[in-house]
Amino acid sequence: MRRIYFLVPEIVTTRKIVDDLLLAKIEERHIHVIAKRGTPLEDLPEANLLQKTDFVPAVQQGIALGGATGLLAGLVAVALPPASAVIAGGILLATTLAGAGVGSWVSGMIGMTIGNRRIKEFEEEIEAGKLLVLADVPVNRVDEIEDRVKQHLPQIEVMRTEPKVPAFP
Repeated sequence: MRRIYFLVPEIVTTRKIVDDLLLAKIEERHIHVIAKRGTPLEDLPEANLLQKTDFVPAVQQGIALGGATGLLAGLVAVALPPASAVIAGGILLATTLAGAGVGSWVSGMIGMTIGNRRIKEFEEEIEAGKLLVLADVPVNRVDEIEDRVKQHLPQIEVMRTEPKVPAFP
């Protein structure tokens, strides 16, 4: 999946684009709309906390850093007291998993308090009244979906396409 970002000037056109994406068999859970605070989106699929914050990237970083830290702590624990290979393997596994768990939890909590880095570049336009539409589409359909959007707004330029999107948001 790839995430496509594009700005739309008003809600009427946004509704048409979202309807067209649904007709193109893009599930509603893969379409997210971000608007200025207080803008009524009515039946449009509003972006949730996972899209508006850095939660997912923070958890990914936390797992990597926490796991590495846990592994290093396990290596230190194994190196100090005399331990058998079975116990050493268990210690390494336990500390790595514990580090990854704690790292992902702490990073996730921090990530929820930080706005999405990828959306920050669109903040001025959103505050000016434009709507940001995020669409998660299969890699082989990116060009097709971009063309469908351009049918509604020929002057629209796809602002950004992410190389990969996590499967679970």
